[in-house]
Amino acid sequence: MEAIYVESVPRIQIRKLLLKLADSRVLVLFVMPLALYIALSHFMPLIEPDESRYFEISDNMVDSGDYVMPRLHGVIYLEKPPLSYWASALIFRLFGETDFTTRLYVGLCAWACLLLVYFMGSFLRDGTTGLYASGMLGTSLFFFIFGNFNILDVPLTLYTCLAIWAGYRHLTGAADKRAWLYLLYLSSALAFLTKGLIGVVFPFAILGIWLVLGGQWKRCAALFSPVGIVLFVAVTSPWIVLVQREHEDFLRFFFVQEHFLRYTTTMHGRDNSILLYLPVVIIGCLPWTAFLVRAAWEVRKNRNSVPALQGKGFLWTWIVFIFVFFSLSSSKLIPYIAPIFIPMSVLIGSMLKNYEFLSPFPRKGAGSSLLQLPVRLQSILFIALLLLPMFFHNGSRLGGDLSIVHSRQWLWLIILPVCTQVMLSFVPDRVGKRRRRGWFVTIYVLSGLFLISILPSASAFLTPYKSSYPASQAINMLVPADRELYQYKILLYGIATYNEIRTPVVDDFGELGYGMKFLPPEERNHYFLSVDQFKARVGEEGIVYCLTEYRDRFDELKRMYPKLELLWSNGAYYLAKLKS
Repeated sequence: MEAIYVESVPRIQIRKLLLKLADSRVLVLFVMPLALYIALSHFMPLIEPDESRYFEISDNMVDSGDYVMPRLHGVIYLEKPPLSYWASALIFRLFGETDFTTRLYVGLCAWACLLLVYFMGSFLRDGTTGLYASGMLGTSLFFFIFGNFNILDVPLTLYTCLAIWAGYRHLTGAADKRAWLYLLYLSSALAFLTKGLIGVVFPFAILGIWLVLGGQWKRCAALFSPVGIVLFVAVTSPWIVLVQREHEDFLRFFFVQEHFLRYTTTMHGRDNSILLYLPVVIIGCLPWTAFLVRAAWEVRKNRNSVPALQGKGFLWTWIVFIFVFFSLSSSKLIPYIAPIFIPMSVLIGSMLKNYEFLSPFPRKGAGSSLLQLPVRLQSILFIALLLLPMFFHNGSRLGGDLSIVHSRQWLWLIILPVCTQVMLSFVPDRVGKRRRRGWFVTIYVLSGLFLISILPSASAFLTPYKSSYPASQAINMLVPADRELYQYKILLYGIATYNEIRTPVVDDFGELGYGMKFLPPEERNHYFLSVDQFKARVGEEGIVYCLTEYRDRFDELKRMYPKLELLWSNGAYYLAKLKS
């Protein structure tokens, strides 16, 4: 009996700890977000092209002192407003320029989104719903990925969704209605300065449609505020006026080309499939997706006996509008759909609470096994994806014959995420059967550990092929400091970041095509070359150092210059010395 008692003590303590954590706002709102979105954001070098692009723009602002006109690779870059650039520049001045500080602003915005979701869930139902909604969002695959990359979509999500929520609170009769109305306009202004007109369109369109669908169209006038308009203009207009004063084509380029034409045409060659975002939303909720299938099935039995979530119609209007808006766009990117996850997480958080607190967990039988099947299949899928890189070789586009990762090293990197997936397949169910209130926190903790544990393997997999860092190290060692480096049919912004050099670019101008037209002719002809101009440059200099991507482009250079000397390659990037 003594042995049994000794063994049971740790189990009792673990159970008490789980129950304590389940009720802990500190874990869900502070500890786990700190680990997921702040503390580990330095784990991976900057990913091309987005992170290096935004680093360079902020870095140029710090170096030049010009915070009005964003510049990238020496040319004006007016595709996006400057708020995120300003935030990163301020962080650079305070804490220095590193991979960590580059992502700090986005990480803080992601954390703020989790707090927003908590307050939304708490207001619409109760604090537990808010915690579950915030916990689910914070450990979902989509939000974890894009909350750890320096792109604009998470900051846009924060300000846009805060504006929508402020408008809802104003319309639903909050005690301090005027403050909520002003917050609507202020948040819309910050959203505009993050990514443009979408920050204004979303809040007022969603709120207006919700009122109309609810038969309250006359209340749309309540969203109008002269003071709010003055506040919006005061925040947004100084930058617009200053840029237009320096660049007379700004208003046409920014509002017509980068808003209307980007949405209605395929000018950027993006994915225009109307079904793109459906799988993105489903996959983005992983590893919660399979658990949601089970929760939805069980909760339906008690749908008439659970407390109602207020504002369901409002949340669904929010979700459907964003989904339809981006699905109809002719220029799609996966991160665009980020704002949909805020209202979705509140609905999901309410359902998770209903399942854990009100639905009996199946004990035995075919029904229990069938409901557990999606969870098991999800874990098997994750494990298979983790094992896949060991068998994945460079394709013909890269032209290599080496595995992307070394099998033995890779096994050590994935052992922890594989173990967490195995645990996710059965531990939450066992905890739920014994004590229902431990089910959510078990999934939450294991999901958080899984996401943290995949960072080393993600870095090992992506760094050689999606970051310019390896190439930058080779350049430091192999290219003489007094020689210029050319980029042939590629443009890695990270070379300027890590090597602190400006490189001439050959035949791959992309998003810089607009800004380079306004450079002085001598500067433009030096840094932006056609293939023929590049050939002439090699003939003039005799020896040229060149970086390119993909084996076919390297072979192209080799055919042009048979005396080419390959200095370094990792199977994706090639550093060569060309001899005329």
